[in-house]
Amino acid sequence: MFYSQPGLRPRTWEASSPEHKKWVEVFKACDEDNKGYLSREDFKVAVVMLFGYKPSKIEADSVMSSVDPNTSGIRLKEFLDIVRKKKEAQLYRSEVRHIFTAFDRHYRGYLTLEDFKKAFKQVAPKLSERIILEVFREVDQDSDGHVSFKDFEYAMNSGQK
Repeated sequence: MFYSQPGLRPRTWEASSPEHKKWVEVFKACDEDNKGYLSREDFKVAVVMLFGYKPSKIEADSVMSSVDPNTSGIRLKEFLDIVRKKKEAQLYRSEVRHIFTAFDRHYRGYLTLEDFKKAFKQVAPKLSERIILEVFREVDQDSDGHVSFKDFEYAMNSGQK
């Protein structure tokens, strides 16, 4: 298993006061009838407003199935928790992309075994070439001799579990 550096993924991320205020304002704007909760459609609009994309049916189903069954939708506290988790995931993915780009010195969009060797020489100079080769082979999911960002991201996420 490929293990990333300890502490790479933020344990919990706290929104700044202005950001938290914005989330509350978006909640209130999407709760047009002042019901105290967001319906499925209200939630989709809120995600568009905050993240710039419309959530898929699967994402909306997942969120709606996780809310308190005694309510008709997502209450403010639940909404803030969902948005915080989405923001954490967004920041983590951005951090993984940054690391990948640092390793991809030739800007090809993939990493070769040579890229891996150079990267590991910097972060773990005593690691044997055999171990680096094993890690590379495990991360290179389709065995094409290249580690794509998708391969890299999968390995980084697996290392966090």
